[in-house]
Amino acid sequence: MATTALALLFLSPLCPAKDHFEALPEKASPEVVGRKLSARFVASPHMFWTEFGTLHYAEVATWYGALNFAALTKDAKLKQQLVDRFEPFFGAEEKFIPPVTHVDHSVFGVVPLELYRQTGQVKYRVMGLAFADGQWDRPDSEGLSNQARYWIDDMYMITALQVQAWRATGDRKYLDRTAKQMVKYLARLQQPNGLFFHAPDVPFYWGRGNGWMAAGMTELLRALPANHPERPKILQGYRSMMASLKRYQSDSGMWLQLIDRPESWAETSSTAMFTFAMITGVKNGWLDESYGPVARKAWLALVDYINEDGDVREVCAGTATKNDVQHYLDRPRIVGDFHGQAPMLWSVAALLRPAGLLMPAE
Repeated sequence: MATTALALLFLSPLCPAKDHFEALPEKASPEVVGRKLSARFVASPHMFWTEFGTLHYAEVATWYGALNFAALTKDAKLKQQLVDRFEPFFGAEEKFIPPVTHVDHSVFGVVPLELYRQTGQVKYRVMGLAFADGQWDRPDSEGLSNQARYWIDDMYMITALQVQAWRATGDRKYLDRTAKQMVKYLARLQQPNGLFFHAPDVPFYWGRGNGWMAAGMTELLRALPANHPERPKILQGYRSMMASLKRYQSDSGMWLQLIDRPESWAETSSTAMFTFAMITGVKNGWLDESYGPVARKAWLALVDYINEDGDVREVCAGTATKNDVQHYLDRPRIVGDFHGQAPMLWSVAALLRPAGLLMPAE
């Protein structure tokens, strides 16, 4: 199993243990929430792309969250269930593996790479690296992935995969190229207020799109060495975004479907992504103490959106770009969609993960 670059686990000056995430009510305990959501995932059918018939990226993101929870809690039974769920992709379900042709498909590689890290089985590494390397097949003239489309969603899909490839191999090229890509996206899409348009020609601050960006920066900052040349720019972009989110948090603790539009509705997937990003930032000293109560308030609000079945409510449906504000305000609100289940599990992991720990406990 890859253990390269362990010296880089602690990448920034760490603050003392934070009390913002302690003494949580029972229903908000990360262990309780994580068990409930992971059990729901294990019992759920696959989520497929309607038009392609292959596994959907939202399931990949949820699977990754459940694997992190299993590792952090040393839950061998859950880990085996998650391994067993994947085994058919080497046989009867091989037809459901996405092609390495698009950011939303390529992110599939995150799961086998995490399975490799947790089991040491080389077959997972081979499969996962095929996606990570395929994402940089025929790079553009600037050395960036030809899968880039400059939607903010990309900077989770690309970043998560490349960071996982680095975690599995220790090869610096995976960090270098995704950091370069992130800086390019920051320059093109981040606005003066720290938030992001969904795309250059779509001037709306869509919640989950911004959430993907927040989560991508967070995963990358957990991995980048303190002396990496791109780290200051990425950290600056992250802090600028978090400062804006702090201002826009609603009184309930939630963030809205369109972050700056008070007429829009409280949306769970974006709130969970921002919560994951803030918890991680506070624990690692990237954010000051004032963000601790913000993240705690958001987490306590979120747990009330989990129903008895372990399904998260008020999740925005998958959303393509459109230069029409009503398009975003009228998006369907779904119960139990993996877009919402996934970041709740990431937040669980952030609450459980010790400060500075790059990888879940093996």
